[in-house]
Amino acid sequence: MNDLGYGVERSQASILETNKVLKNTYLLLSMTLLFSAFTAAVSMAVGIGQGVALILMLVSFGLLFWVHKAADSSQGLIAIFAFTGCLGASLGPMLSFYLALSNGPGIVLQALGGTGLIFFTLSGYALTTRKDFSFMRGFLFTGLIVAIVAMLLNIFLQIPILSLVISAAVIMIMSGLILFDTSRIIHGGETNYIRATVSLYLNIYNIFIHLLHLIAMLSGRE
Repeated sequence: MNDLGYGVERSQASILETNKVLKNTYLLLSMTLLFSAFTAAVSMAVGIGQGVALILMLVSFGLLFWVHKAADSSQGLIAIFAFTGCLGASLGPMLSFYLALSNGPGIVLQALGGTGLIFFTLSGYALTTRKDFSFMRGFLFTGLIVAIVAMLLNIFLQIPILSLVISAAVIMIMSGLILFDTSRIIHGGETNYIRATVSLYLNIYNIFIHLLHLIAMLSGRE
């Protein structure tokens, strides 16, 4: 009986810990997304060029290593806001380009709405069903490598239809990663809310920029 009671107590403690990680993750995720939107707006207002945006993106890659290294310390929060702020600011020239198109604001709003719909639908499904999506790890990793190689090749090939296929593939892969990353939190595979936030943030970030590109191409604006 004592063992049974201890097991129930451990189970309840585990559920409480998981709920705490989920709550902190979604709270921090919303804050970092808002901060990214703010820095993107500032970079558009200032009018930074493509060169500066590229530098900011490269800096953000370096900051990503800092985030993972400092995730278990008080510096983790500073690191994640530095990372997401920098990555958000790098979007300035891209957003300015799309907003300058005819019906540009509509394209950006569609991309934002589509990104939100994808995230809330998939994360809600994972939270509601509590299914374990760990089996997707190998498929998603392989797909991500193939997509990166294809993107690098298309820098030189500049094939529009390939660019369209790549964007669609990245959206699908990142959607799968939302299920995978949310499932990891639910089932205790990720107990650090800062690392969990970074994973979900990158999924949302990549869905948004590729959905933006996809909508613009399909509407004949790019």
